Amino acid sequence: MLYLVGLGLGDAKDITVKGLEAVRRCRRVYLEAYTSILTVGKEALEEFYGRELILADRETVEQEADIILKEADVCDVAFLVVGDPFGATTHSDLVLRAVKLGIPYKVIHNASIMNAVGCCGLQLYNFGETVSIVFWADTWKPESFFDKIEKNRQNGMHTLCLLDIKVKEQSLENLMKGRKIYEPPRYMSVNQAAEQLLAIIQNRRLQGREPEITENTICVGLARVGALDQKIASGTLQEMSTVELGGPLHSLIVTGTMHPLELEMLKLFSVDSSSFENNAFQRTT
Repeated sequence: MLYLVGLGLGDAKDITVKGLEAVRRCRRVYLEAYTSILTVGKEALEEFYGRELILADRETVEQEADIILKEADVCDVAFLVVGDPFGATTHSDLVLRAVKLGIPYKVIHNASIMNAVGCCGLQLYNFGETVSIVFWADTWKPESFFDKIEKNRQNGMHTLCLLDIKVKEQSLENLMKGRKIYEPPRYMSVNQAAEQLLAIIQNRRLQGREPEITENTICVGLARVGALDQKIASGTLQEMSTVELGGPLHSLIVTGTMHPLELEMLKLFSVDSSSFENNAFQRTT
């Protein structure tokens, strides 16, 4: 049996009872280590679960999935995922491969950022399409995610922006030379995401277009959701470019039309209460 087990958002104890029981009866336990991070280290998980964990990076999962599945054909194998197992398409691919090989699987769900964003007070059913904001490079500055945010906002919907994670990435030079040398991990902050959105706004204006989203659009920055040091800040997009939320992981929400109750909740986390009042009333119903 192949078990795909969600670990939740924060520390070792966020795993469900059902998930913990599955982990403890498995002979091999893999910890997926590239689509997200936990607030505790591998050692803390091993101590709580009572099992040795095998770190599975992107290469392991995408290039050596058959090895994991061959093991699951003869014994119970657990594949642990931060958040919920289906937060990334890679894990759907693992399920499809298992089905093709006739290997039974079981999914044990858990909380993920996709539903935990409700902690800021915005209603989950008022969210539109989720987008990913990627790190820009000198020669690559995509803007397609901005169009999706605009479309959501035009429809009155909020947008959850998942911010880029770079783990075990190679430089172009090392990649071309076949050298297994990796860059230090990078995690996009709310500040960096806001700066890229502000740059796109300026680009659109230079093209003669006034974007749906401006410097004064109310946004929400979230950091380490589910952890003891969780932080939430609401304010304008401009304020999000300078707000201090600490270490990773960060997420950003661009609001749409807000219900008065949502507005009252966001006021609890406002960076500047007077600025928030001045800019938020425009999008209430």
